[in-house]
Amino acid sequence: MIEKLITEIEEKYNGLNRELSDPQVMNDRQRYAELAKAHSDLQPAYDLVRRYRESEKILAEAEEMQAGDGQLEPEMREFLREESASARDSMDKLAEDIRLAMLEPDPNDEKDIIIEIRAGAGGDEASLFAAELLRMYLKHAEQKRFGAKILSSSPTEMGGFKEVIVEVSGKGAYSVFKYEGGVHRVQRIPVTESGGRIHTSTATVAVMPEVEDVEIEIDPADVRVDIFRSSGPGGQSVNTTDSAVRLTHMPTGLVVSMQDEKSQLQNKVAAMKVLRARLYEMKMAEQQKELADARKSMVGTGDRSQKIRTYNFPQGRVTDHRIGLTLHKLDAVLQGDLDEFTESLAAKDRAEQLKAGV
Repeated sequence: MIEKLITEIEEKYNGLNRELSDPQVMNDRQRYAELAKAHSDLQPAYDLVRRYRESEKILAEAEEMQAGDGQLEPEMREFLREESASARDSMDKLAEDIRLAMLEPDPNDEKDIIIEIRAGAGGDEASLFAAELLRMYLKHAEQKRFGAKILSSSPTEMGGFKEVIVEVSGKGAYSVFKYEGGVHRVQRIPVTESGGRIHTSTATVAVMPEVEDVEIEIDPADVRVDIFRSSGPGGQSVNTTDSAVRLTHMPTGLVVSMQDEKSQLQNKVAAMKVLRARLYEMKMAEQQKELADARKSMVGTGDRSQKIRTYNFPQGRVTDHRIGLTLHKLDAVLQGDLDEFTESLAAKDRAEQLKAGV
């Protein structure tokens, strides 16, 4: 199996070299740029293939020497055995690396994202937990040098959020946050609990890549625009102008409201950005459903109904249920230290893809 893949890489790489040296191709800027990018994308895999071929050659020479000369000194025979074992180990590792290098990257990985956090079961405690998740993501974005902006929020009187929508911008934002989608659960004694009992509350997170107009076309005739006056917690007026915007996408029934920006136009632009991301998410969900039989991946689905992580305050631990990973550093995680989860989930995702032959 690996030999077939390696041969395909070699043939494709050599074919690209031939095309890039063709005078006709060199005079066609667009075609040359396309081939140059394909060549650049394939280069890391080809470099691994060259190293694999070198190890393969060393193994063949060592085995040939062992088989061809019965008068070898014991020291030389042991040396050749070690060389053979080292070459085999190298080939096994390189074969895995080559398979990984040839996996198709997620086309959304480099995109900016929109994160929606909603309080779930648990009343005031759930809204406070939603606020903590918001702070966790803002801190993680800051650590990664991403820009972050709250597009919309529905705060509660206790300092939590019923819902908050955040835009995170920066190259690779989706690849960093895409495994956060799902139901997050918190176990702790609420500040309002006088009996000292541990309560369980939830918040739902959705992570959506931002998309351009060309990726999701929205017919203006399909969107109803309603303008209303902004309001804050408890219903008090935020400003005295009718600047808040509600968009209703009639074909799907999706509704997006924005009121945090100063002008009606700014709120409409922000609402359209969220609407486009939600429609794209629906499109992705349909595609993932179609691929479900071909690839049963435990991670990366972003399913809002999937319980993905539990934050246990009494024991100071966080458990990701998709990979069975428990970290006893709750405070650090809530301060944005999510790398260990992200890296483990990404590794599991790659393993699932390799297993499925994707």
